[in-house]
Amino acid sequence: MFRITYRETLATKIHLFKIEAAAIARKALAGQFVVIRIDEKGERIPLTLADWDAKEGSVTVVFMEVGATTFRLALLKAGDCIADFVGPLGVPSHIDKFGTVVCVAGGVGAAPIAPIAKALKKKGNEIIFILGARSKDLLFWEDKLRSISHRLIVTTDDGTYGRKGVVTEPLKELLESGEKVDRVIAIGPSIMMKFCALTTQPFGVKTIVSLNPIMVDGTGMCGCCRVSVGGVTKFSCVDGPEFDGHQVDWDLLSARLRIYLDEEKCSLEQWQARMGKHS
Repeated sequence: MFRITYRETLATKIHLFKIEAAAIARKALAGQFVVIRIDEKGERIPLTLADWDAKEGSVTVVFMEVGATTFRLALLKAGDCIADFVGPLGVPSHIDKFGTVVCVAGGVGAAPIAPIAKALKKKGNEIIFILGARSKDLLFWEDKLRSISHRLIVTTDDGTYGRKGVVTEPLKELLESGEKVDRVIAIGPSIMMKFCALTTQPFGVKTIVSLNPIMVDGTGMCGCCRVSVGGVTKFSCVDGPEFDGHQVDWDLLSARLRIYLDEEKCSLEQWQARMGKHS
């Protein structure tokens, strides 16, 4: 069992857990993820690491309530335990001195991109952050991201905070301005990452995305997380989660992400009905 030592609500339906996991904290690197299971009958869900402290023996994850499992997870309090917390999994981010790196974070993607940006800055890169969300109440860590970037641009779809619009607009403006951009890292909803990659492709700027498809075992055995990259089948849990966004078959990924939408909706409705009976 793994104990939750601290929890915080960062924004509407977005929560942070600090979990006691010394072995993972000692080995964790930017870009890796863990697989969580609340109890022995629960669903396994992947969460990319938001932070870790080897001395403290803790690992931090951030998640948004989107389905039955994450709604259940959000009910847990500091002191509660979860059954499984497996990791660190996946290939760590490629950290090198590239020059100017634009980090694009959408929604809850602000959490996993933070340690990557921090590591890149430590390596001597100039970090430009584009932080986006649907509305102000879904934004978090603005100050944290500002502290590890040389420049921060905030967008909201509805204009309730920062610049009105989507993250690809300032990204395209940066590229069109002639300012040298050596690398782009985009983490967020699949549709956002797809359009970031489409935006950068005409400019020939390497664009890395972090994929979180359906996962079960986290070792590549089940094949649930397979994605097509450059026409080759890859497994996000062992070959990723980071891939070249220009090579990802986004249409295939989108189709796979929709496979279990009906089942997920049914599961959430059943859970909400059970909760209603006990309230």
